[in-house]
Amino acid sequence: MKLITLGVNHETAPVDIRETVSFTPEQAKSALHELKSNSLVGECIILSTCNRTEIYCTPKKDTDADRIKEWLHHFFELESKSINPFLYQYQNIDAVKHIMRVASGLNSLVLGEPQIFGQLKDAYNLAHKNDSIHQSMDTLFQHIFKTVKQVRTDTAIGTSPVSVAFSAVSLSKQFFGDLSEQTAVLLGAGETIELVARHLKEANIGKLIIANRTLERAHSLAESVAGYGIQLDELDDHLHEADIVIGSTGSPHAILKRDQVKQALKKRKNRPMFMIDIAVPRDIEASTGELDNVYLYTVDDLQEIIESNKQSRQSAAVQAEEIIDLQAENFMAQQDAIARVKPIIRDYRRQAEQIKQHALEHALHQIEEGGDPKTVIKLLANQLTNRLLHTPTSQLNQAGIEDNQTLIDSAQQLLICPDLQNDKH
Repeated sequence: MKLITLGVNHETAPVDIRETVSFTPEQAKSALHELKSNSLVGECIILSTCNRTEIYCTPKKDTDADRIKEWLHHFFELESKSINPFLYQYQNIDAVKHIMRVASGLNSLVLGEPQIFGQLKDAYNLAHKNDSIHQSMDTLFQHIFKTVKQVRTDTAIGTSPVSVAFSAVSLSKQFFGDLSEQTAVLLGAGETIELVARHLKEANIGKLIIANRTLERAHSLAESVAGYGIQLDELDDHLHEADIVIGSTGSPHAILKRDQVKQALKKRKNRPMFMIDIAVPRDIEASTGELDNVYLYTVDDLQEIIESNKQSRQSAAVQAEEIIDLQAENFMAQQDAIARVKPIIRDYRRQAEQIKQHALEHALHQIEEGGDPKTVIKLLANQLTNRLLHTPTSQLNQAGIEDNQTLIDSAQQLLICPDLQNDKH
């Protein structure tokens, strides 16, 4: 199987370059059609995310990676060869390994992140709907999907959080276990808090309150995660509800003071509060952590967890690479084996079809000439049997004369149906 992978990613190209070759879904549809109609590829999938754009294709006879590069420049109306320094390319088994690494999260900005697998499946489905993949690439991607499942099952590549937002939520789950009965108050409404809110929603948090300086932004984020938005100056009215407090406002000064938390604890009858301050400068007054029943963690605490988890993922990545190497080699070996026997199967089927067609024409002619249909059918069956058996029978007889046991054993395996052989006994 001939395969070409061509692309740019966060390691090879800055964001302004990645933006120039980023496909919208509609552009991807158009590009898939164009690549096929221009006879550049037989089958093709286009993956485009914020961190990468990649083209996976089986090239036509006269197509090489350079022709795909030329097409890419033309499609986005770029100056010839202007993005070539940022492009990478892989072929055949190296291309298979690369796609497997991408799908497993080994080539991601965050090692082992699972989102890329869903994005790759979306790209596969888009190509499928647009008739851009057939048997070869469908077989390849089914094998890739199975490999990713094995990587996820047999290694710890995706089990350890490596982002501040995800680590904060994971730490909360470690503290409380099930979060479905807990209330979380989030300070701020920026990108980090948005990620925290989404992770908490996925963890089935019982109640979510977003406290932000701008009420409109608090409401907007809260609405997207089925939460409740308030302004920061309303915080004292709701702080006692909080089992979990996570802060990331970007404020130059602490916005949650020790005395505020102390008052909230009284209303809570000293039920514990779990607090994570991931803001720099801090959102929560440091001395708050000295209060009984307050468990305060800072961004530095999370960084220690993240670094430890990164090491865990890197160790898992070594195992994942071994799985990918093995599975890529297995796939290519299967494809090479199929390629070797395909011409024989094709010629054998063509030969059988010719024998059938000749016998059928002869039988139909006999019926048209007034022959008895039952007699003609019996003759047809005998003729087909004799002609189909003639060559293998002759070759087997010769193998017996020459004492060619290898050929005899192979014939036994190829020609004799085990079920029929068992019925004989």
